Amino acid sequence: MRNKVYPNAQAALEGIKDNMTLVVGGFGLCGIPENCIQALKDSGAKGLTCVSNNAGVDDFGLGILLHTRQIKKMISSYVGENPTFEKQFMNQELEVELCPQGTLAERIRAGGAGIPGFYTPTGVGTKVAEGKEVKVFEGREYLLERGIKGDFAFVKAWKGDKFGNLIFRKTARNFNPMAATAGKITVAEVEELVEIGELPPDQIHTPGIFVQRIFKGQNYQKRIEQKTVRKVSILCP
Repeated sequence: MRNKVYPNAQAALEGIKDNMTLVVGGFGLCGIPENCIQALKDSGAKGLTCVSNNAGVDDFGLGILLHTRQIKKMISSYVGENPTFEKQFMNQELEVELCPQGTLAERIRAGGAGIPGFYTPTGVGTKVAEGKEVKVFEGREYLLERGIKGDFAFVKAWKGDKFGNLIFRKTARNFNPMAATAGKITVAEVEELVEIGELPPDQIHTPGIFVQRIFKGQNYQKRIEQKTVRKVSILCP
């Protein structure tokens, strides 16, 4: 069996080149592959098309690749937390394809499943529908959406074994499992890397067959985009 374990993100990104399409897991800043994103910045690769739920914030997540102008195009469903993104888009320095969130998830899942396209009613009659084929099924209009595949996919898991079996924790499970299937080469960074056989089989979210490279990540910040707290009143008797 081929060894999938790499010492760090820099080694796991071997083969990254300019103008590649990258599928990046995570939901907001939750479950993003922090080490891989930093390694992408350090690689200097440019002209990248990044497919992700969001574009990070100004100084974290994919936002650091916008600062260095390594991203040519973003395919995302939510980008409202990043002023650098806004500025580059308004100045026509960044190509943007906004996609409804459920449609984006299904496009990634479809690409990973080898499905070239599917029909959905989401977006009919809006700007999302511009330039897309429309068909009527049972009296209702549907848009043709294309599946998405990447040259690389980057995901972050809570636990993984040396074969690449992955377990995601809570919100990190939203986009990471689909993203893991959609790369020609999928790189997984994990908080805990264990031996094969240590993960309970019925708790595995992504089978290792989808993962080509895995490494134990370091120094996770796990930042929150918008932290909301409430005042707690303490009543004394």
